[in-house]
Amino acid sequence: MDHTKAERAEGLGGRIRTLRIRRGLKQQDLASAEASTSYISLIESGKRVPSSPVLATIAEKLGTSPEYLLTGIDDHRAEEYRLKLAFAEMALRNGDNGEALQSFGELLSNRSALDGSMIRRALIGQAAALEKTGRLEAAISVLDDLHRDPAIAVGSDEWCRIAVALCRCYRDAGDIALSIDIGERAVAQLDGLGLETTMDHIQLGVTLMGSYHTRGDLTRAQLLGERLLPAAETQGSHGARGAVYWNAGLVAGSQGRLSEAIALTERALAMMAEGDNARHAAMLRMNYGSMLLQLDPPHPERALELLESAQEALAEVGSASELSRCELNLANAEKQLGHWDAAAAHAERALGLLGADSRVLSALARTYLAEIHLLRNSPDEAVQHLHSAARQLRQQPASHDAAQTWRHIGDLWRQGGEQDEALKAYDMALTAAGLARTRAPEAALIDRR
Repeated sequence: MDHTKAERAEGLGGRIRTLRIRRGLKQQDLASAEASTSYISLIESGKRVPSSPVLATIAEKLGTSPEYLLTGIDDHRAEEYRLKLAFAEMALRNGDNGEALQSFGELLSNRSALDGSMIRRALIGQAAALEKTGRLEAAISVLDDLHRDPAIAVGSDEWCRIAVALCRCYRDAGDIALSIDIGERAVAQLDGLGLETTMDHIQLGVTLMGSYHTRGDLTRAQLLGERLLPAAETQGSHGARGAVYWNAGLVAGSQGRLSEAIALTERALAMMAEGDNARHAAMLRMNYGSMLLQLDPPHPERALELLESAQEALAEVGSASELSRCELNLANAEKQLGHWDAAAAHAERALGLLGADSRVLSALARTYLAEIHLLRNSPDEAVQHLHSAARQLRQQPASHDAAQTWRHIGDLWRQGGEQDEALKAYDMALTAAGLARTRAPEAALIDRR
């Protein structure tokens, strides 16, 4: 018997003995055809754990419930815990992330009063609240433990939610390689069940597409999208179809096919509008606004409308990372409109939302602030932000986002007349994009001698 089972048996046996004595009963009074008097003695001493039928018989003779004997919590208190868990989950859905985090923490501080299912629900909720408040490393720690829990069956709803969240959190924390590894293994495990492509496949697939996109592996992202789209159409879920079109739009945008990207995003928005996922709809509006800013010529006025609408929704239901991305897009829109104070305010808000786990986004926020300071003719402040951005990016693995930010930094150094710094940033952009440095010609000549 392992340590956890021993503790449970000891507590169970003690409660049976206490109630038996309190009611003036002897051990033989609890005996039955399934449990002898000696077996009751072993249960009370913590040396045996009764089966469910035996426990039910003992509970009936003691005038209590099996749940109380197992947990020490009466039915009234157990219902209180169930209501508290439902309240915490509702707070999370409503965007009250701090309140939800506190409620989940209080529940988990009394684990002995919860059954396994309630503990897992509370842990999944706690991880989601940590993610939404920008505490990615803490969320990953909880999700990693859940992902290894043998009690969670592969292919179950719980398992899928955990795999999707873990893939997404590692991606947002900058560990793209591990995010992709988790996503690919999860998809392979689902495939191994021999099922047709399900909603779980689609949820995992679109998250994996996002990780491919972040790494800059656009071909693989596009191929995965082409596999998922027919399945999403078959499933008939507006949300599933919208999610695939959404990610396909991101890939097309990164490949420079902006007209196609906008068309795909508009289609995804139309599908999401028929559902009730406010967070996904807000993120789509954010992506749409971002694409309008990349057009030639850009459309900052229309982009600003979309982004302000997305910001309002994400402030309630989005994560810190998602809201900060929206703030950065708003900074870009205001900058293009010549509203430098408003642009700086949005970039500062983005920086304030981000914790130590989101270095790429923090670097991007500082790059926007550097650009605004250059436009204001404040080169000293711009230089400080550029150096800070570079320091943060150097701590991050290669990714598409990192390469884009390095390119932005290089362009700003070049505009400021700092050619050497610009070349360093461009070199880092190439490395982040996956292009290794070539060997110097003199080194090759030395090898030939």
